[in-house]
Amino acid sequence: MSSTPKYTVGIDLGTTNTVVSYFETEAEQPEIKLLQVEQVVSAGVIEDRDQLPSFLYQPLEQERLENPSELPWENETWVGGVYARDRGAEVPNRFVASAKSWLCQSGVDRKEAFLPFGSEEDVKKISPFEATCQYLRHIAGNWRKKMASSLSDQAVIITVPASFDEQARKLTEEAAKSLGLEQLTILEEPLAALYAWVSHQGDAWREEVDEGDVILVCDVGGGTSDFSLVTVNNESGNLGLERTAVGDHILLGGDNMDLALAYQAKAKMEEKKKLTSWQLRGLWYQARKIKESVLSGKTSDATFTVLGTGLKKLIGGTLKAQFTFDEINKTLTEGFFPICGFEDHPQDAVRSGVKEIGLPYASDAAITKHLARFISRQANKEGFRWPNRILFNGGVFNCEAMRDRVSDVINSWLSAMGQDVMQPLSYRSLDHAVALGASYYGWSRLGKGIRIRAGIPRSYYIEVESSMPAIPGFPAPKKACCIASFGMEEGSEEALKGETFALRTGEPVQFTFLSSSMRQEDTSGVVLEDWDEDEIEKASTMEITLDAEPGMESPIPVQLGARVTEVGTLELYFENKSSGKRWSLEYQVRESD
Repeated sequence: MSSTPKYTVGIDLGTTNTVVSYFETEAEQPEIKLLQVEQVVSAGVIEDRDQLPSFLYQPLEQERLENPSELPWENETWVGGVYARDRGAEVPNRFVASAKSWLCQSGVDRKEAFLPFGSEEDVKKISPFEATCQYLRHIAGNWRKKMASSLSDQAVIITVPASFDEQARKLTEEAAKSLGLEQLTILEEPLAALYAWVSHQGDAWREEVDEGDVILVCDVGGGTSDFSLVTVNNESGNLGLERTAVGDHILLGGDNMDLALAYQAKAKMEEKKKLTSWQLRGLWYQARKIKESVLSGKTSDATFTVLGTGLKKLIGGTLKAQFTFDEINKTLTEGFFPICGFEDHPQDAVRSGVKEIGLPYASDAAITKHLARFISRQANKEGFRWPNRILFNGGVFNCEAMRDRVSDVINSWLSAMGQDVMQPLSYRSLDHAVALGASYYGWSRLGKGIRIRAGIPRSYYIEVESSMPAIPGFPAPKKACCIASFGMEEGSEEALKGETFALRTGEPVQFTFLSSSMRQEDTSGVVLEDWDEDEIEKASTMEITLDAEPGMESPIPVQLGARVTEVGTLELYFENKSSGKRWSLEYQVRESD
């Protein structure tokens, strides 16, 4: 690994598409370029594209014999990219989609091979973690071929949703490092989008905003909806940017919209013949391509097609369902961006006692209501200022009607509150923004560009058992000790001063971590005895046996500390001040319930 990387590389590892940008690290000005990604686009055809669709397809044996892959970085079993996306829509039981969403599903072992989820036993499976590795392996192979160097020798920045939990972040980091990408940084996607806007505007960004402005970054991607607030402030006479709020993890985005269109197509087709579950899944995967084509204005209408049951010959004929632009636009706009009041928040549906394992999608699909809840939570805090600028990100907002609807809804709230309407910040390419912004962030880390003050997007706590006499039938009360405050910067470390805790070693014990996107005022060392359920949520629980310290009887008096790594992940440590021994904890990759 070279000590001074020649290139800085930004990778948008998206739910729907993976995009890569780069620039020469020692350049006077960052000429950020997109990496053209070589991939199979149709049977026997290999081409360069500026996006790698984040899908995998397992070809039938006959397909593989007729069209052998010529790409050395392809997995023996799986093909990725354009061909995987298009062919997988026709054969959904051999198709992997939304691996990124599965990567943040705490209810499963994310290293277990179970994708395609629910497919037959004769289909080989892959884990969400290995699928992530495969996308990165594809990029690394392209990089070596196009740039005549190893990606592991470069400074790499990979983006993740701001709402990604620590386990998903650690898995993303582990996937990258399994390919030798040691010079790695993790960056949140909404921040990357804002960096892309700053990069595009150049020095003129300061002319488009004023001190005191609050920018709402509204990011609706393929798998998640992320909301962030960034404040424009005065830093020694110059305008600066500081992230001041981050929303909750909301598994709601383009995937949900695709499924809505698929159900519309299913309803039309079932006027003639009932569809199987796999035929519905095929419609779901077709909907991705149709949605992107129609909303981007490439086509004015769309046709869904489903084959009969059977892969090699049609049984029962082919069914079709046709839609106009207006029908698709209405389904998506009214269903996911309904007009609502500021007090209208998402409703949790009554859940069944037994539920199939799957992705934990938001129960209310109204993104505008989730946005209302996010802003209203911030409005309850001291010093709150209403957002007056908005930056859209995510492929969904390639559609002007979607952007207009969100702006109209928020402006109706602002008008009712006596506030000025919000002005949009423009950017040229939502498909490439996150990758380009990741590279510009690398430029800012070199001290050559604007740096957005951000740090970690949540406050983190560890659950502490109260020291009380035993009471039959009642467990000891739990407290929450803040170990890392909102905005703690990468590469920084904080020792919790004051209280000493008792650490059990040499026996199995359980550690429970909590997090909050709302309690931004809590500082490291603050101990909470009571809190509202919607303020703090469980982040993870791990069971572990810490090494006993020779000559010391457990429990051992320790003080706590935490550090945020340069990658952007959190580490907790316990230190015995008398001996200097330190025990460290990292979030493990699977939560225990």
